[in-house]
Amino acid sequence: MAHSLGQASDTGGVSATTGISVSFEFFPPKSEDAEVALWDTVCRLAPLQPAFVSVTYGAGGSTRERTHATVTRIARETALTPAAHLTCVDATRSEVDDVARQYWEAGIRHLVALRGDPPENTTSYSPAAGGYKYASDLVSGLRKVADFEISVAAYPEVHPDAPSRAFDLDYLKRKIDAGATRAITQFFFDNSVFLRFRDAVAAAGIDAPLVPGIMPVTNFNGIRGFAERCGTSIPAWLADAFEGLDDDPDGRRRVAEKVAGDQCLELMKHGVDEFHFYTLNRAQLTVAICRQLGISEDKVPLAVDLEAAR
Repeated sequence: MAHSLGQASDTGGVSATTGISVSFEFFPPKSEDAEVALWDTVCRLAPLQPAFVSVTYGAGGSTRERTHATVTRIARETALTPAAHLTCVDATRSEVDDVARQYWEAGIRHLVALRGDPPENTTSYSPAAGGYKYASDLVSGLRKVADFEISVAAYPEVHPDAPSRAFDLDYLKRKIDAGATRAITQFFFDNSVFLRFRDAVAAAGIDAPLVPGIMPVTNFNGIRGFAERCGTSIPAWLADAFEGLDDDPDGRRRVAEKVAGDQCLELMKHGVDEFHFYTLNRAQLTVAICRQLGISEDKVPLAVDLEAAR
């Protein structure tokens, strides 16, 4: 059996020295080798004492079982606080409610409630028959299942399916009013986009914490395609920073570390004290960036036998 991984923070995931809170996102592994790699990442990041770690849910609910297995293993074998992603896609309300109850019974108290991406080979989202239609409906339903902490998504550059910025902002308010306790943003690279969005959120009377989602980039070509699909703009300076580095992984890593680190440090100057990192199941960049923020795993003992933990 695995030993306890990391230590529970006395400050609820907030660094006692910097006042900065971080959280990490993982995706469920698809193979045994990927599971070993993920667990190595979990082991490496646990000493940073994140407020929570979340596990994603594949398009069309395609990773439901693997998400559940990963979340419950983190809860069982580590001192981390896991949050399970849950979507409206391809499931009835009763099926979603049953999954939520299983999480509650397993000791999971935090859910990330999302509309969800449409199944593969489909071009647009449509609610499942007998299911929750949208994330606001899902939040309301989960509130009836149990007293979960519920995070939802926010889009500084507007959700691709939203007809307008005003509509998107109103929909975020509906999710918060339905009972969500936090909004985590889609990743962005232009901090002015986030800061303007934060002002708009406050002006709309939304007072839940707004946590910026940070995506450290090493594969620029890959992230460019993903950004296009989710409506995130790519500044020209970012493309220039990766120019000529296709065959230089060390160079890409150094650029990624500086870009994401500088992004966080600038946001801190504007009062941001919470960050959610999209880790892509890799630890090195996230550790390096957290060190720039004054959060070091060196100060926290890691009591774990990696081989046993696997």
